[in-house]
Amino acid sequence: MSEVYDIIIGPMITEKSALQQDENIYAFRVGETANKVEIKNAIEALFGVEVLGVRTAVVRGKVKRFGRHFGKRRNWKKAYVTLAEGDAINLYENV
Repeated sequence: MSEVYDIIIGPMITEKSALQQDENIYAFRVGETANKVEIKNAIEALFGVEVLGVRTAVVRGKVKRFGRHFGKRRNWKKAYVTLAEGDAINLYENV
């Protein structure tokens, strides 16, 4: 999993992640098999910032009902990336 765009799927723009940006913490949706070192290297390569830490969480898919059948959404992974003081990522540039 060496391709940068396979590791970083996209930013998560939510109310919680917008509040955490004041503390230099950004949330990204990442590939399920990506580890913390790969995520750190990919963020530094894409945005040209210094990453101090990476926290990851696997979000389990919900069990949903489709008519009389039950199904399950797929699991996905998110990462909270802490940047160095003075670095920032502008996620709202092209929105």
